[in-house]
Amino acid sequence: MNKKVIAGLISLAFHHTTSAAENINLDEVVVTASRTSQARENVIGDVTVIDRQEIERMGAGSVTDILRIQPGVQINANGGAGTSSSVYLRGTNDQHVVVLVDGLRINSATSGTTAYENIPLAQIERIEILRGPASSLYGADAIGGVIQIFTRKNSTDKPLINAAVGLGYFNTKTAEFGINGGFKALKYGVNISSMDTDSFSAKRIRTGEDDDNDGYHNLSTSGFLELELKEGHSWGLQYFESKGRNHYDSGYNNYGNQTLQSYAFTSKNQFTDIWHSTFKLGMGIDDSDSHARPVTNIALSSYNPSGVTNYRTEQKQLTWQNDLKLPLGMLTLLYDRLEQDVDSDPGPKVKFKKERSDDGFMAGYLLDYNKHSVQLSVREDHNTQFGNYTTGGAGYGFRITPEWRITASYGKAFKAPTFNQLYYPRITGYSGNPNLEPEKSRNREASVRYEVRQFSAGMTAFYNVIENLIVNGDPVKNVNQVNIQGVTFDGNWHITDNLTLAGNFTTQSPRIEKSANISEDDQLLDRRGNRYGAVSLLHSWGNLQWGSEVIGASTRYNNSTNTKAMRGYMLVNLSANYKLSPEWKLEARANNVFDKNYILSYTGNTATSVPYNTAGSNLFVGLRYNMQ
Repeated sequence: MNKKVIAGLISLAFHHTTSAAENINLDEVVVTASRTSQARENVIGDVTVIDRQEIERMGAGSVTDILRIQPGVQINANGGAGTSSSVYLRGTNDQHVVVLVDGLRINSATSGTTAYENIPLAQIERIEILRGPASSLYGADAIGGVIQIFTRKNSTDKPLINAAVGLGYFNTKTAEFGINGGFKALKYGVNISSMDTDSFSAKRIRTGEDDDNDGYHNLSTSGFLELELKEGHSWGLQYFESKGRNHYDSGYNNYGNQTLQSYAFTSKNQFTDIWHSTFKLGMGIDDSDSHARPVTNIALSSYNPSGVTNYRTEQKQLTWQNDLKLPLGMLTLLYDRLEQDVDSDPGPKVKFKKERSDDGFMAGYLLDYNKHSVQLSVREDHNTQFGNYTTGGAGYGFRITPEWRITASYGKAFKAPTFNQLYYPRITGYSGNPNLEPEKSRNREASVRYEVRQFSAGMTAFYNVIENLIVNGDPVKNVNQVNIQGVTFDGNWHITDNLTLAGNFTTQSPRIEKSANISEDDQLLDRRGNRYGAVSLLHSWGNLQWGSEVIGASTRYNNSTNTKAMRGYMLVNLSANYKLSPEWKLEARANNVFDKNYILSYTGNTATSVPYNTAGSNLFVGLRYNMQ
């Protein structure tokens, strides 16, 4: 990437942050950083909050479009809409992130990743990103952090309707409708959304049967009911479902169906002035099937005469959290139970069904007193597959002056092996290993932040050591140690009441320190770069609001030996909206306006591997209605 571009990103990062929404609202409450409601200004963890207003202002097409401009986040996609996507927090693996939808895991326990591509923005009210280790709060897999997604919920007494339609390049069509309201002690809401697009070829080089566009269709719903039994006591039901179908390239008319679901019952009870209890019982489901060319040679381990593969993960989840107000601070005592059941059927010779459960016991303490903030947490996990594991975290914040604040923290985390890594039957070059140990990490970080009414800026330095890193092979093994060190700068500058400049920049070194393959030592982790960042400008003029964003990343590699390079890139996107009335709004977004040709990943690492495609210049326009 051009050195002048990098220098510009660094310079801007000292003056502004990712978006206008990143400016800290003193009344804003954050939940993910401690599992309790906490004033944003007192949070010790490295947190970003994206609300519904910001999601609509950006006009982005997917969750990853939103995430890719946030501090410390890099993304990867294997083609256009609906294709598999990965999110890397602070250089960690895509399996090192716990993703929650309304507090529930909906990831695949076979692959260990979450299908971001099948979580529509139309269903999202708010996103909270916690960067850094969080296993002492959330258990296994939170080495890189936690992304919590809250579906749309508007607690109102009168019925309010929201709706939107949109059209864009690649024959893209979207529609959404929702209603939220209340009747006496009952609050309710339901939202439905759809997306249909022809998209573009998943592979950049079209040959034979791959010479076609790989379309995507999604239909999603979410809803909630909340009944106040009496003051301080309520019951709630929540539901989310997303059904997606995408086509992909592999020398055949391949397509896949995926259903994500989550549903839960919640009981909230203020038993005494100092004791608040939250009980949640729910289920998260990832159910997918893939239709590919049949393999009819019975001698092969990949023998599959139907060409259909099925993977289903069910995760039963129970949480009982008790928040106790103390004379100084708050004590949280929590019990988690997670039951994971998988049914993997990639073919007659490699199918398997497995299950495991985890009981987690967590104690946390929060204190905000005068200029001091303290956060402590410890958690013990008892897992039927890998035994017991203890993690802890400690953080301290000090407000030097009303404008300046410093924080420091230390945390341990671990990642449980996926079911594929443990049990996948032997095929050429890959087989599971039931003796795998959990990956484990130790992270240290410190930050300094300055904030006044119109300007804020911050710097966070982090150093994360990951041991027992799991690598695929025959069999899968714990072999690597990875050191990730870096610094993230972010800030926000309200130049005038109508003009805001924002940006972030991360420089990091996610490198393999020790490996079974000596050629991999001191190499960058695949698909992650040393430098990346974003700059945005937002301007309002009467009823017109327009914004621009610049996204950049340095060279990355598709493999751990760093032989398959992907050049750095810089993209420019534009967005605008115009208020026709207090309730009606026109929206538009232009992506990659300079039609940059860039690569996020390859189909493999051989000489014949080809890049996955990325979108060129494209435009999307829409009309939105929000009843007042």
